[in-house]
Amino acid sequence: MCIRDRYLFLLGSSVGKKILMAVTGLGMIGFLAGHLLGNMMAFAGADAFNHYAEKLHSMQPYLTVFNIGLATLGLVHIAIGTLLFFENLRARPKSYKVTQNPGGRTIGSNTMPYTGVLILVFVISHLLKFTFTDKSVTPIYQQMAATFSNPLWVIFYVAAMVVVAVHLSHGFWSLFQTFGLNHPRYMPLIMKLGLTVAIVFGVGFGVLPIFILIVA
Repeated sequence: MCIRDRYLFLLGSSVGKKILMAVTGLGMIGFLAGHLLGNMMAFAGADAFNHYAEKLHSMQPYLTVFNIGLATLGLVHIAIGTLLFFENLRARPKSYKVTQNPGGRTIGSNTMPYTGVLILVFVISHLLKFTFTDKSVTPIYQQMAATFSNPLWVIFYVAAMVVVAVHLSHGFWSLFQTFGLNHPRYMPLIMKLGLTVAIVFGVGFGVLPIFILIVA
């Protein structure tokens, strides 16, 4: 199979689309892990976090290339997820279903497309509030402190992290199923691992605005 035919397979078949969803999803989980580790610097105080942010932004043009790659992963994930959503609507107009869960339907599996939309809204808000801002006048930690001094922003952020956790609770274990690693003997363990990962990300990101609200 030539390269062009492989691309056509990925874009044209349901299996190919699910593989793209799994690969891009795995890439974004890796980004979340790194982002969470970076966020932990905020617990060391304003100076430590601002120094970390300055060090990170000094890594141009590598950071630009990384951001372009991450944006590409996100756009592909969104586009393929949208295609799968409408394909499944046509095939099963009464319900949405991406994969068959051997342990039964869950909140995560039932709400994947909807939590995905909510996460997109949060990501856009997050970028506008913290990424596409001038940090030369007001450092990022001080910007976060000003934002999270408003309890409504804290509630919004924490609620968004709950949505992320719900999305990951299904998305993580479905990666293994997409790659064919869904042996009945191991899937219960993988599903528990997925739930653990979802809780770690949800709590890890969710406690930051609460911490800043309290100490800043």
